Amino acid sequence: MNTTLPAALACAALLFCTAPGAAEQPPADAAPAGSATAAAPAVRVARFAEIAIRPERSAPATVVARNQARVAAEVAGRIERWTVDAGGRVARGALLAEIDAGDYRIARERAATAVQAGRARLALAESQHERARELVAQGFLSKEALNQRDTELQLARSELAASRSQLASAERALARTRVTAPFAASVSERLAQAGEYVAPGTVLFVLTETEGAELSARLPPEEVASLRAAPEPVFESPGGRTPARLLRVAGSVSAPARTIEARLAPRQPLLPGTEGRLLWKEDRPHLPAALLVRRDGRLGVFAVQDGRARFVPLPQAQEGRAAPAPGLAPDTPLVVDGQARLRDGQPLTVARWRAGGSA
Repeated sequence: MNTTLPAALACAALLFCTAPGAAEQPPADAAPAGSATAAAPAVRVARFAEIAIRPERSAPATVVARNQARVAAEVAGRIERWTVDAGGRVARGALLAEIDAGDYRIARERAATAVQAGRARLALAESQHERARELVAQGFLSKEALNQRDTELQLARSELAASRSQLASAERALARTRVTAPFAASVSERLAQAGEYVAPGTVLFVLTETEGAELSARLPPEEVASLRAAPEPVFESPGGRTPARLLRVAGSVSAPARTIEARLAPRQPLLPGTEGRLLWKEDRPHLPAALLVRRDGRLGVFAVQDGRARFVPLPQAQEGRAAPAPGLAPDTPLVVDGQARLRDGQPLTVARWRAGGSA
């Protein structure tokens, strides 16, 4: 009797625990599934205008010269002297080097003499032609002789024109013995050596224009619109910050970096080759990245409408970055705390309303 009684009690307990519906019974103090506390979570809310930010964007930038020229000899000859070395600065039209001009002066004098002779022949031909016309009018000369004088006059004019062209060519060749700077520049390289014979096309100097340097920045295509709208970008380099003005944006994307080049004009002179970053602030208000949530594969924020959570997708939003919200009015109430657990259309309890900085 003493042995069977505990066993019977154990069997009865086991049957009671395995009875249907026993494990699903909620605790006596648990809130019903449809209660107001479960359906209307407490959140904090603020107006869009109060939490909007204008993030700063940046892109690598370099100061580039508008022109970099490899100045070459245009005539053959021996270099007599050079006047500026690497690192020097020259003005537009300044003398860089001189090539021996002896042969070119002789050629110019020869061409000038040919012009003088041509003028004399032309004067004689004109005189003979005029005399022949008078004789033909008086009947002392035939028309065939007058035609011959016409031909001689035309030949004399053609020869004078050719001599003048040769003189102009000789003068240009003589002028090219003086190698000058095409623009105000800094001398990057000097390749000219005194006493060296050079042929046409031999590079003598490498010049980098010092005036009107531009900023070259490369940025992703999606940031071009924000740069265009920025009030005044800034170039930041080890030498400080320099405001800049947007000049133009390339019309194509470069590969493989998939960036677009933008050119800007610095407000202050900068040395070509200086590297830094271009900084600008977004003109459009953005939402902080911490407020963004993902619902149904889309990023957005929760607004409060008629006491309920309304999910507002932001098509331009990116994970971890502040997002523009062009469709939101400045006074739109947005959930700033507690949005991670919300569902679209869910009733809300506003635990704190931050308006003008007050709770």
